[in-house]
Amino acid sequence: MAFTQADYYDLTPAQARRQWQSILARPWPAAGKRQVPFVPVETLLCLAGMFVVEHSRFGSGSAHRAPEPVQSLASLFKRPSTSIIAKMNNLDGSRSRGAISDLVVGSFLRTNLDAMVDLYRVIMAAGRATGLAATRLPDFLDVEGGRDLELLGQEELGGGALESVVEREIQRWVHDSVNEQVTERLVFASLRVGQHRFATAVLDAWSHECAFCGFAMHDSARPSLLRASHIKPWRDSKPRERLDGTNGFAACPVHDAAFDAGMMTVTDDLDVQVSTRLARTIGTNTAARAYFTAPQLRPRVMSPRNGRPPGATYTQWHRTRVFDDSIAST
Repeated sequence: MAFTQADYYDLTPAQARRQWQSILARPWPAAGKRQVPFVPVETLLCLAGMFVVEHSRFGSGSAHRAPEPVQSLASLFKRPSTSIIAKMNNLDGSRSRGAISDLVVGSFLRTNLDAMVDLYRVIMAAGRATGLAATRLPDFLDVEGGRDLELLGQEELGGGALESVVEREIQRWVHDSVNEQVTERLVFASLRVGQHRFATAVLDAWSHECAFCGFAMHDSARPSLLRASHIKPWRDSKPRERLDGTNGFAACPVHDAAFDAGMMTVTDDLDVQVSTRLARTIGTNTAARAYFTAPQLRPRVMSPRNGRPPGATYTQWHRTRVFDDSIAST
């Protein structure tokens, strides 16, 4: 059955319940048999999963290692995890032979968060009504209870950075079968959602604490006052570098701004260094001394809990391209 855009955008609770019933009643396909087509509930949940999973990291040989919700969706849909990853690739335009309907739906909903969240809640409510508990269908966007979906890390895309990168890289995304407007939406959506996934991973890795001073709020409210910024700036990074969690620190606004401005940096051993200009200010200004000396500023940044310290190529790039060459150690 071919689905129209309305089948996705105007999905009703009754339609979602019927689709869940058909999904749950379907058998696992026999070996060598073609899978049944994805219904809108499946496609839309795969799209929602793209806000959480960096799907481009996983291929046919590694899809079984992809994190949630890939494995839960594969089990519910009675499909291999490779099919979930392939659908995500269709939706973001990275699969050259993907369905055009997936491209259009994916580009529209990833740039219309309110519509995406509304559809997600319809699907989740329908799933609960058909008996799917959180153990089988987790609320991986954490919005089922009414919380908004907020894209993290977007401040790094301001000041024309996003537009300049889109202009520079849009040719990599050209699809002969879609118009320029859809292609542009695909690029903007992929960059913004990719930055959200990067920021989420970085904040988690640094335990939602400033790597330089330990500031943390440790609650689920927004804003958290923490930022997850790239060490090698987003606008200067290659596509894979923008998504690499070792290219980022979690930092409070003060230390994030100082790092981005080249007032401080870190060595390959993660020792903190401040510029001569900032060191002079510390000597004459009480507030600067409070923010940029011990115990407020650590002599060495904390270690991330995932055991993956910042990449040396990124810290070296920062020291040589951003940091003030005149160094005064803390």
